[in-house]
Amino acid sequence: MSAAALALESVRVTFVSQDGTRYTAIHDTTLRVAPGEFVSVVGPTGCGKSTLLNVAVGLLQPSAGAVRVFGEPLSGLNRKAGYLFQTEALMPWRTALGNVTAGLEFRKIEEKEAKKRGEAWLQRVGLRGFGARYPHQLSGGMRKRVALAQTLILDPEIILMDEPFSALDIQTRHLMENQLLEIWSANRKSVVFITHDLEEAISLSDRVVVLSAG
Repeated sequence: MSAAALALESVRVTFVSQDGTRYTAIHDTTLRVAPGEFVSVVGPTGCGKSTLLNVAVGLLQPSAGAVRVFGEPLSGLNRKAGYLFQTEALMPWRTALGNVTAGLEFRKIEEKEAKKRGEAWLQRVGLRGFGARYPHQLSGGMRKRVALAQTLILDPEIILMDEPFSALDIQTRHLMENQLLEIWSANRKSVVFITHDLEEAISLSDRVVVLSAG
């Protein structure tokens, strides 16, 4: 039996405020995602969904429990994961193509090769011909497409998505969902998709996990 792509075992996250008050955001939570599986996590606002992703990507260390990536304990940042944030995360001083290729540049990929890959990914997300535009020249849906290409161009084994389409209008949202499924079907990476919309979760996922508050 192969190891889970991502395994959070009995994870607890407790924050302590300046006045000493303790607040538990996640309590005794276990989540396992198989290689190639698309899992949605739903739940009300404040139940710890984003905290769960921050633990999975290594931005937050759990107070208790363990995180494993393909069977290995996670130490530091999860280098096998790509993270698509809920909020705007594009660099305003870079073009769409420049944003998409930024990760490749950090990995010292030759400029010509990075540009070739970036243009290919812009085409895959329906933005062929928009590479020279800056984020402020793009619609909200187009910026989300750039962010998606920016994440996927690095070919992560695990894709973590924190309510990435929640701010979009319903038509653009459905287009983005269909595009995501098309890309996922071609590559079959492991996906953890955070949403508060149960209908969205059911339509996208192999499996839906409900995270309850309290």
